[in-house]
Amino acid sequence: MPRFGHRRRLRVGLLGGSFNPAHEGHRHVAEQAARWLRLDQVWLLVSPGNPLKPEAGMAPFAERLASARRIADGRRVLASGVEADLGTRYTVDTMRRLTRLFPRVKFVWIMGADILDELPRWRRWTDIAGRLPFAVLPRPNYNARALAGQAAHRLRAGRRRPREALLLPGAAPGWVFLPVRENPVSATAIRRAAAEGIVP
Repeated sequence: MPRFGHRRRLRVGLLGGSFNPAHEGHRHVAEQAARWLRLDQVWLLVSPGNPLKPEAGMAPFAERLASARRIADGRRVLASGVEADLGTRYTVDTMRRLTRLFPRVKFVWIMGADILDELPRWRRWTDIAGRLPFAVLPRPNYNARALAGQAAHRLRAGRRRPREALLLPGAAPGWVFLPVRENPVSATAIRRAAAEGIVP
């Protein structure tokens, strides 16, 4: 679990996912979010088991955590298995534990447009949005649908302009859609290529 010796309040982005496997697209999202939000760190929160994803085709947790560590730099981008350490399975529970453990950290949640689209399926998703600000980054084929979807509509009063993004960490509720370059890499495509014996 990350530890801090700083007196000032650090700005930390949380990028959760299965990381099955972690890839350059995840690193792109972390770096873009860090730049726009002026984050001190981004934590790659590797889920022990996503309740919304089937177990079939899911690599073991240790393997997925190792893949996240390979794209992290150990300083500004950190791979973390904190959900396994805490015994939490749902984001709402992880969020509560982290904010209690690190009361001086200004957290912001980072997600792709695909996650914004599926957010209403998450347990107590409005509680998450009310307690943790978030930044949404573009994903191919999801942006228009996500921005017209249930979550964006329900949370429309809290949407901020991109130029206000740096104000978000520690300032819930609120969210922003960042106009950054899309990265087309996906874990699904990587797994499919591996199954077909295609070496990139």
